[in-house]
Amino acid sequence: MPNAQVRVRKNEDPNRAIKRFKRKVEASGIMREIKRKRYYMKPSEAKKLKRKMAQKRRRKIERRKSK
Repeated sequence: MPNAQVRVRKNEDPNRAIKRFKRKVEASGIMREIKRKRYYMKPSEAKKLKRKMAQKRRRKIERRKSK
């Protein structure tokens, strides 16, 4: 899991630094990974979810092509 680091710049508002940190965490996918690993998922459930997400991605690509 990558670490998100933000250095507070000289004379920078702390709220702005926190906002930059949140954006960095979101972009790196840390929160998504934490939420995914919060509960145990049986291997069969994981496979089912993986197939479902792949189907969703294929449908999304098809919609884009048809426009």
